[in-house]
Amino acid sequence: MHILHLDSGPSMRGGQWQTVRLAEGLARAGHTVTLLARQNSPCLERAREMRLDAAPLSAPAVRRHSRRADLVHAHDARSHTIAALLSAAPLVVSRRVAFPIGGGLSRLKYARPRHFIAVSEYVRSVLAGAGVGPERVSVVYDGVPLLTPSSPGEGVLAPASSDPQKGGALSLQAAGLAGLPIHFAADLERELPGAGLFLYLTYSEGLGSGVLLAMSAGVPVVASRVGGLPEIVAHEETGLLVENSAGEIAGAMLRLARDRELALRLAANARRAVEERFTVGAMVEATTQVYRRVLQC
Repeated sequence: MHILHLDSGPSMRGGQWQTVRLAEGLARAGHTVTLLARQNSPCLERAREMRLDAAPLSAPAVRRHSRRADLVHAHDARSHTIAALLSAAPLVVSRRVAFPIGGGLSRLKYARPRHFIAVSEYVRSVLAGAGVGPERVSVVYDGVPLLTPSSPGEGVLAPASSDPQKGGALSLQAAGLAGLPIHFAADLERELPGAGLFLYLTYSEGLGSGVLLAMSAGVPVVASRVGGLPEIVAHEETGLLVENSAGEIAGAMLRLARDRELALRLAANARRAVEERFTVGAMVEATTQVYRRVLQC
């Protein structure tokens, strides 16, 4: 297969990491892969570092490359719009976010793709609420690399984000109540080793690939009981889920800080869950199966 991937993200967030990991996995499996990403973006730079066929995203580039592709895969809202207008090949769209889909032109845009890949069952339900039929949606969970297991530390690590929906202020408040130091990391893969706890608070979440990275590294997780997060964090088994209350969050953090046996058990279970369900290889294979179904139709 020849797959054209599109991503317009200006920064390297979870969706961009999934895009380049998927493209790399498909290329290793023998498929022809082209990635168009925003000019000068970290996604484009990372793809080139990985020696992928990558170029700046533009309307002429989409027209030109889509004529040669068997299928176009758009990975975010803006690239979805561009592909819906310009693509000459069957279109697959990844839906990673949990907020509702608007009416009017948005409904027209969502009528164009042959198929949607939802990052969780929760996101599938959002698409269903917008009138997208179940035959046009498949759930493919994120895949993350298996990181070197962490040596337990004492600090609390949380993802750095300027998005108010990501709960940075609430993380600071909860850590203050618990009396625990907190660090906001821009590069989770580099900074997870040695963390004592990973705190992931959000008010809206499609899945939470940052949580999967922490689970992969064997770092115990406290996460909001929101959106798709309960699909990857089993409460009291692979992490702790909390309501977005500073007091409840602080209590969960202190529980793990004081009970290292519990923390280590949750972390070990979480690592096994990643090995069994959330690897990059599993994500690539599931996505490839979606492509084949779309092309057979």
